[in-house]
Amino acid sequence: MGKKETNLLDAIKAALLAYRPWNEQEKRDRAAMLRFMEKMPDCLDRTNETAHFSASSWIVNGTGDRVLMAYHNLYRAWAWTGGHADGDGDLLAVALREAQEETGIHARPVTQDIYSLEILTVDGHEKRGRYVPSHLHLNVTYLLQADEGEAIRPKTDENAAVRWFSLREAAEECGEEWMGKRVYAKLNEKLSLYGREIAGRGQ
Repeated sequence: MGKKETNLLDAIKAALLAYRPWNEQEKRDRAAMLRFMEKMPDCLDRTNETAHFSASSWIVNGTGDRVLMAYHNLYRAWAWTGGHADGDGDLLAVALREAQEETGIHARPVTQDIYSLEILTVDGHEKRGRYVPSHLHLNVTYLLQADEGEAIRPKTDENAAVRWFSLREAAEECGEEWMGKRVYAKLNEKLSLYGREIAGRGQ
């Protein structure tokens, strides 16, 4: 691993250590992420077929009571936006780029800080004619905000539709029980901490 890759991982490590876990899941997942980084310094790239970093977004509207989601072709479920780091150590930039690519919307960060952490399982699947083994996503989530009136559109090679949901709908109707009850419900619960920031940016 070169000096550049080391510096990128150091920045991510510092952000993880500065983050205050919300619950036991985040505390345990953060500890596991830090262990992965020590043992697998190539975890910033998907060429590591065991575990690699990804970045996701919880995109809320100007009043923080609706969430933008995409219907993911692979998982056949409504999901947040996000994607692989692919060597980019600026995970917020990854989250912003994926949000725009997957929905067409121009989101902005409510905060530059990490919003949530999750280690996610990905089942083996075919992608562009090539088999991808089952692996883990070391996922860092950011809270973004976007204008509900802005035009949206799907990224058809990855998702079939994009739409706004109420917070309750996002957690209850996503189609994946673990994501809905464990992850999305947590993201909604944490919104109460950012009420002032959301209101200020939504004006």
